[in-house]
Amino acid sequence: MIVESTVPPARAWNTWSDRPAAMTFLPLGVHVTPLLYSTSQRSATLLPPGKDLLFGRHNMDGRLVEFETRHGGTEIAFSYEKDDPYCLLGTWEGKVLAEWGLRYWVNLCLSAECGATVTYNGEAAVIQLGYRYIALMSDTAPIQVTAHETLEAAAQDFNDHGYFQTSSRGTSAPVITLRFNLEMMRKGRFAAAVADSEELAIAKARATLECAPEKEPALPTQTGRHAGALDAVRDVMGWNTLYDGINRRPYTTFSRIWNLGTFAVWYNDQTYSALMSALLDGQTARENMAVATANATPQGNFACLATSNDTWVDRTQAPNGAFMTWMIYLRHREKSFLECHYEALSRNHTWWRSERDPDGMGLVSCGTSDVGEALYKGTHFGARNETGMDNSPTHDEALYSPETRTLSLLDVGLNCSLALDAECLAHIARELGRTEDAQTFNALANDTRSKIREHLWDHERGIFANRQRHGGFVNSVGPTSFFPLICGAATPEQAQSLIGHFSDPTHFDGPYMIPNVSRDDPAFADNVYWRGRIWPNVNYFVWHGLRRYGFVAEASLLAEHSMALFDQSWTDRRIAAENYSATTGEANDQPDTDLFYSWGAMLPMLGVADVMDINPWAGWELHNTGADVTLGPIHTPIGKVIMTVTNGRMTLSRGQEEILSWTGTGRLTNLTISEGLMSCCIHAHEGRHGILTPGPTYAARIVESRLDGRLLSATPSRDIDLSDISCGQRLDLYLTPLSAT
Repeated sequence: MIVESTVPPARAWNTWSDRPAAMTFLPLGVHVTPLLYSTSQRSATLLPPGKDLLFGRHNMDGRLVEFETRHGGTEIAFSYEKDDPYCLLGTWEGKVLAEWGLRYWVNLCLSAECGATVTYNGEAAVIQLGYRYIALMSDTAPIQVTAHETLEAAAQDFNDHGYFQTSSRGTSAPVITLRFNLEMMRKGRFAAAVADSEELAIAKARATLECAPEKEPALPTQTGRHAGALDAVRDVMGWNTLYDGINRRPYTTFSRIWNLGTFAVWYNDQTYSALMSALLDGQTARENMAVATANATPQGNFACLATSNDTWVDRTQAPNGAFMTWMIYLRHREKSFLECHYEALSRNHTWWRSERDPDGMGLVSCGTSDVGEALYKGTHFGARNETGMDNSPTHDEALYSPETRTLSLLDVGLNCSLALDAECLAHIARELGRTEDAQTFNALANDTRSKIREHLWDHERGIFANRQRHGGFVNSVGPTSFFPLICGAATPEQAQSLIGHFSDPTHFDGPYMIPNVSRDDPAFADNVYWRGRIWPNVNYFVWHGLRRYGFVAEASLLAEHSMALFDQSWTDRRIAAENYSATTGEANDQPDTDLFYSWGAMLPMLGVADVMDINPWAGWELHNTGADVTLGPIHTPIGKVIMTVTNGRMTLSRGQEEILSWTGTGRLTNLTISEGLMSCCIHAHEGRHGILTPGPTYAARIVESRLDGRLLSATPSRDIDLSDISCGQRLDLYLTPLSAT
């Protein structure tokens, strides 16, 4: 049942249902659903996810939603806007007509989840639920109004009888349909309003039609360098966020298109959606992480997959949840968020070490426990699911042991995730005051890093690789060979060797990167799923590994390649794919690729992060190349900010307040802005140190300035000349408290 009384009013009208073209008022479970009919195709559609829909802009709270329909060759642009959270304004416009407009019908259906009766009073369709009324009306009177038991019956009425009939006319039913055609109404406007009387609901709907918004709602956006990156994250998260009526919760699904049941949650996918939505909306991020950790089992692990049809409790996925949780915390700084998830995350980590290390060597393998009744339980394929890379050639040489219920391979990516998980759990425990836990997890992280260096480094090839537990290395290598960078396991010498493979066009380099198996591997040509294709989540982890080890140029190159790969399918076709060809960059060259997958937005998220990021190794960092850019509003530890670069000058602002500006190029890292301190480390390009200028309200409060602890002499100007500093030096500006100014 799609009803949720606790959703904030600003989010109440949104695309919550499994019909993405419909707008739902979630507190009451009321839907406004478009229904199209093409006479030439003799086909009606309620616009389910798929080829009939092109997803446009979508703000997280539904303030602006745009999409295009392409049913029967006719193209129609729809939009929804709301200034008042209880009033919805919708429009349609026929862009391309594939048949006479008289025979192509645009219909608006008003209905409720509970099946309550809708009535039409000659001006508006109205439904009463308790003391609330919802009215739907158009700026032009419908050609006719029809009554139906269900939305499906309304569509079937067109399929059975066409448009040229009147037998279904009516004014009272669970579904009332307002009918229009594109000959008489090439463009149309409609409004829906919620109020506590029928008269007031109709009056508000009428006023919404009469008073169109004066300006388009301002949305989070990115222009200039990596243009459209934040926009893409916003739209993919917005469209894939819906309501799970079985478990009574909002969440961002991995895809509206890939239907695994009434609801479906892959553990890691859900944590990635939490991370991406955290850029834009803290509430959605919290909801997504709550959904991810809700699948914790009594045994300790998180279920790999949970759907309305099946739950894979016998296996999990790579332990990336603590990393995502810590990343979100660094951006929002809500300690209660850590409290909510620490116990489940720490139990999951302990489970990995107790259940997936059959001979106690301190490194884990993937497996499938003897619990539950899930599909693929107790099989080689089921065990491979734990890596998330189901048919990767790096597991082709693995053997499944029914006795240990694990694969024979030590997976390098999996163990790097485990080391990073322990490191982030140590951070979380320390932040929560759990000192002993922090020490324990820190020791586990160090031990796992050491064993990765010792056991998973192939000296002959100069690369990390999967290997048999007590045997040799496998032949195939993939981008998880770079994962020791993100967990800090690689020595400086090993890291340099990895960069050689990263930059080698016969291995991983190329215009489209990073392929999920080396280009010289026979499996690369398969181009099926994890055999040779590019995966956005993998690029994201490799990018962070490069940044952690200081390979900033290589990371920026990967961000540029990732943005170009994404834009190739996104700009005109609005495809955010599950995976891409590493040869052509195409997403839809294979039938196995979902074309609107949530983690597809992890590619443009690199375009965001290459401008501004918040992470465990560099803290809050701003990257100014000198190229123009506008990014934001985006969440940070001081709230939503906008970063701009104009003519080489970078400015960070919060609302109308300028926080700081910088005329140098390079990076500001470990940026801290609090009531008593403004601090950062400066990594400027040679000869491009520039001037750093605190905003006026901050400059007026400076009482002391220090560079790496050395006191700087006071100057009458608020400009701070950085020309004499060394790369990486820390600037601290101590401020008087706001209450003292």
